[in-house]
Amino acid sequence: MPPSSAVPEGPGSVPGDLREGYAEIGGQRLHYVEAGEGPLVVLLHGFPEFWYGWRRQIAPLAAAGFRVVAPDMRGYNLSSKPDGVHAYDFDQLTADIAGLIRERGAESALIVGHDWGGSVAWATAMAHPEVVERLAILNAAHPRKLSQGLHHPGQLRKSWYFFFFDLPDLPESIVHANHWHFFRHFLHDAHPAFTPEETDRYIEAWSQPGAATGMINYYRSSVRTSPKKSEAALRPIKAPTLVIWGERDRYLGEELAEPDHDDVPGLDRVERLPNASHWVHHDEAERVNQLLIDFFAPARPAQD
Repeated sequence: MPPSSAVPEGPGSVPGDLREGYAEIGGQRLHYVEAGEGPLVVLLHGFPEFWYGWRRQIAPLAAAGFRVVAPDMRGYNLSSKPDGVHAYDFDQLTADIAGLIRERGAESALIVGHDWGGSVAWATAMAHPEVVERLAILNAAHPRKLSQGLHHPGQLRKSWYFFFFDLPDLPESIVHANHWHFFRHFLHDAHPAFTPEETDRYIEAWSQPGAATGMINYYRSSVRTSPKKSEAALRPIKAPTLVIWGERDRYLGEELAEPDHDDVPGLDRVERLPNASHWVHHDEAERVNQLLIDFFAPARPAQD
């Protein structure tokens, strides 16, 4: 691996042994942080986070014997922010992840995804099964379940912002207003609450040129993709799969947690955390970390 610089210390920084780098993949530049040595774990953040959303997972996973890579997804923070809604279609997003795994010198990885990162993780396991050794999903519905859910008024009410974000230009104006109040509001469910220093790190990421549009374009692409195309992309996921679900999720109904057996025949289990919000990896970091370490243990080489 080429050497990369350490991330500067700052408010809420992770320890100084974190490495920082950029991966050139298919014309895009993905920023990532990396820690540890061992089997590769890739952590895919959701909306409206960036690599920093995994700050409570990176060091524990590295200490458990894994090499952890947490990228900024395209459109976010320091990664490329390509123009146009189609640049955020799932085939582009999954190619990023498959390319990142190979660029980091691995043939496959243990993938963890939360929220939008979970949606991309599901899609990567379907489109590029050869790069997914094990799959862990945090509060992200399998695409078939989400599609079914969006036919019910209760889930539609929870997902109203999917359709608001599809409007041209207006969402960008709204999210910038009042010191990013709209984006900050999504984080309010976290318990314990994000500190002012942590919130400042998010605001810094959202304020990167083009980031607001890039983040919103995930929703625009999703809403504009035809149901026929989405259905055609579904494939059974053979990789061993763990779903971790915070049941106090304000955005996704708990009935969306368990995928159909035919879609995920390799499902290990759904681990429900009754007191965790959508931000399950923040709310119950120690529990989530232990679940991930235990689930990924078979990937570690046997100790002499």
